[in-house]
Amino acid sequence: MADENKPVQLQVQLDDDIAQGIYVNMAMVNHSETEFTLDFIYIQPQQPKAKVRTRIITSPKHVKRLVAAMQDNISKFEAKFGEIDISGPETEQLGIH
Repeated sequence: MADENKPVQLQVQLDDDIAQGIYVNMAMVNHSETEFTLDFIYIQPQQPKAKVRTRIITSPKHVKRLVAAMQDNISKFEAKFGEIDISGPETEQLGIH
């Protein structure tokens, strides 16, 4: 029974094509009672269309943990590099506040 409390070492595999990453400049979030859907989108300048580059569907608990991790990392980033300014014409044109 002692093995039940032993932490599991997780080995994460990162394939080469995934390691390259995908640039996005917008995200949309939707939710139901049981899951959150995160659409990561690339908007080309001066174009009327945008493309969803990837969609992540996950649980509310995981989204809350993700938001906490992002807030922690933003705080660390801003402590090192200064405050991130999110104002500007892009957010105003898209109605993002």
